Amino acid sequence: MPESRWAALTGLWRQRWPDCDPVGHKLRGPYRDVWVRFHSLPESKRYAEDEAEYAVVLERYNSVLDELFAGTDVYVITAVWTTEPDVPAGRLSTGYWRSLLVADDPDPEFRTYYHLFVTRLPWRRGCIDDLLRDVADERVADVLITDTRMQRIHHPYDGGADVFLPTSEERDRLRDRYADWLSNHPSGL
Repeated sequence: MPESRWAALTGLWRQRWPDCDPVGHKLRGPYRDVWVRFHSLPESKRYAEDEAEYAVVLERYNSVLDELFAGTDVYVITAVWTTEPDVPAGRLSTGYWRSLLVADDPDPEFRTYYHLFVTRLPWRRGCIDDLLRDVADERVADVLITDTRMQRIHHPYDGGADVFLPTSEERDRLRDRYADWLSNHPSGL
């Protein structure tokens, strides 16, 4: 993407989600009123143990993603965590968007940087199954999938997905449609 596109993407994020940087696990705090969490396996089981369970995980991820993004393009945002402010070598040409200091500390050895990379693609069921399986296995973390207007966010994690929608009414409709995939915990976690 040209440099102006990255600036536009940053501006769009700040307009739509002004109270939080694009860090999936931090979105729930300021945007709890439009958030819902779905679990990847029955009875809130966290990790798949066989191919039948992986099929359930991918079916649940893709069903919600289809609800959110069918017929549209999406941004798939991935992150690399480092203790250095510089983008990891060789990554600048692979869709680098921006870097964030997410854990500041007076001691530089304890600072954490979050380097974000973006790919735009037409949403099709199964088009990111390899990535979703890596997320489910905790080999990859901090993925965000969003429409190109950044109105809807799907943040998969090992064990489920956090979803952020434009309104609480839209959140409630999606939550009710997949009620069997919700946590029994009162906080929704």
